Amino acid sequence: MTINHKMLWNEMKDYFFITVGLLLYTISFTVFLMPYEIVGGGVTGLSAIIYYATGFRLENTYIIINGILLIVALKVLGFKFLMKTIYAIVTLYFMLKFAQDILPKQPNGLPIKLLGEGQDFMSMVIGCMFGGIALATVFSNNGSTGGTDIIAASINKYHNVSLGTVLIAADFCIIGSCMFFPQFGTYIERAHKVVFGFCVMTMENFVLDYVMNARRESVQFMIFSRKWQEIANAIGTQMDHGVTILDGHGWYTGKELRVLCILAKKNESVNIFRLHCDTSQKLVVRFSGNRENRKLLGNYQSIEHTNHWNSGTYHALCHNSFRRVYRRSANRNKIIRKRRSIVARFRRTIKNAAQEIFAERNFHSVSKETNVITS
Repeated sequence: MTINHKMLWNEMKDYFFITVGLLLYTISFTVFLMPYEIVGGGVTGLSAIIYYATGFRLENTYIIINGILLIVALKVLGFKFLMKTIYAIVTLYFMLKFAQDILPKQPNGLPIKLLGEGQDFMSMVIGCMFGGIALATVFSNNGSTGGTDIIAASINKYHNVSLGTVLIAADFCIIGSCMFFPQFGTYIERAHKVVFGFCVMTMENFVLDYVMNARRESVQFMIFSRKWQEIANAIGTQMDHGVTILDGHGWYTGKELRVLCILAKKNESVNIFRLHCDTSQKLVVRFSGNRENRKLLGNYQSIEHTNHWNSGTYHALCHNSFRRVYRRSANRNKIIRKRRSIVARFRRTIKNAAQEIFAERNFHSVSKETNVITS
């Protein structure tokens, strides 16, 4: 596969997963959030607020606002940067329109409540989970849903303001605008919508960060093996992965050794372990990662987990620990022997005292018998 074919394949894969993410987002919004009139952040949330208050079609508001933002951003960010954003906006517009047309309706025109009456919170949780996964899928493949993302990118280009700060500020303003719509009822009912909107924003961002971080999480391998050359060749040729070879010197053994340093993604860990097991019957791996990553070591019996210990230091500590244990055992044996001798002396004392008491009692009885006979 040439470079051009590989780039084309990557672009096709990006657009495919962006479409999948937009489909998940459409399901989360129209099936779980919209029937219960739950608002959220972004242009989609603003469109939902306008729809709940006025009845104006959600997808129409969405495309109008994004169209205005795109016209402004084309000059600032360029067409190449916004190409996938334009695709996402147009695709999401038709998906939202199609979903609202095919779903069964309530008397007020909203889609039916799939979970039933009084399940606002549970529907919000499920919708936020789907929404967070959907946004993570879109962002992981170099896509964007437009809206406030365009505003954040435009401001970040000319001002030293982070994207997250702009997005949070925009979402706060959009969700807080529910308080200014009398169609939502009393101030208590409006505050209820605002609280739910902040919950949606928080939960979606939490799921988004969790999925994105899990995808990008990396692990570091420090491999100690006599077959380091074979392992390095196998990793470089079979996995197309780079390997750094470090010169090491064992403090305890005093021998020179080679250490393989590999920085890989979490999903590549299992393949590296399998490759090591096929190459070397026994090797020592220093594995940098969290507890979940270290569980992967349990599946391979031929790998020893040193857990960031230098082998020479490890042997020295084990030797010193053994000496300490041996000394403690020796001291314990001395104490036990002393206690045994004390107990034995105490037993002999009691036995002798008993014998003396018994002998004295016998002596008194003999004396009485002698006196009787004499008299």
